[in-house]
Amino acid sequence: MPKPVRKAVFPVAGMGTRFLPATKANPKEMLTVVDKPLIQYAAEEAVAAGCDQLIFVTSSSKRAIEDHFDKSYELEALLLQKQKTKLLEIVQSVLPKGVNCVYIRQAEALGLGHAVLCAKDVVGDEPFAVILADDLIDDNNTGCLSQMSNLYNERGCSVLGVENVDPQDTAKYGIVSSKPISDRVSKLEAIVEKPEPADAPSNLGVVGRYILSPRIFNMLENTPSGAGNEIQLTDAIATLLDYEHVLAYEFDGKRYDCGDKLGYLKATVEYGLKHEGLGEDFKEYLRSYCTPEALE
Repeated sequence: MPKPVRKAVFPVAGMGTRFLPATKANPKEMLTVVDKPLIQYAAEEAVAAGCDQLIFVTSSSKRAIEDHFDKSYELEALLLQKQKTKLLEIVQSVLPKGVNCVYIRQAEALGLGHAVLCAKDVVGDEPFAVILADDLIDDNNTGCLSQMSNLYNERGCSVLGVENVDPQDTAKYGIVSSKPISDRVSKLEAIVEKPEPADAPSNLGVVGRYILSPRIFNMLENTPSGAGNEIQLTDAIATLLDYEHVLAYEFDGKRYDCGDKLGYLKATVEYGLKHEGLGEDFKEYLRSYCTPEALE
């Protein structure tokens, strides 16, 4: 049996310039979809998949993430004093018992591959997950990372979460060439970082979910700067193919690109509509607002 996936790496050092000025003093991962920040959705997904160590690769401007997962004595005391027990339970459940957080500074913005490499000493000789928080996945309570962990446990090799993307958008993704094995699962044959549509080997794009063997660190240490003069995780995975199998998995769920303003708005509306406390009221509001005149 392969070692279980217990550790999840969250590369959160990026500046989030596409959301300025909202991200001038607030990390993009702390942008909220309804009532939870993106990073909490990502952490909950990792915990549901069995991860008990959350490794955040941060920068000097990301203290808000650390504070969010830390205990807030003053707030909890205030809620207890005012007998707001439901809110107190929500605050105390942000980080479940038995789950630990580790914070590592990425001194320079040298790319996703470099961010993952920063976690090497903490991950050690274990398989691990990588989650990009701005890819929010509504997975129908099946858990995208849980699905991938089940596949890893069955096959014992690295797994990339992929989906069919618009052929005109291949330059936004790592694109894979793969050979089908079973429903939703294929064996990776090649992976290319952000190819132009005419050069793309397929329209299967890698999204922000990975389960990787620790051998990837050896690849990253010897990966030169690639696209954007950054150390690309895609390039390291391409080298990893020379040493072991890597699977592409078409996950069951809907991805929202919350690193994009339109994608973020779509996620906010759709998560709002299914919110337990305000979904029905929000639906009524949209019915009254979305008249032909309002949408002109």
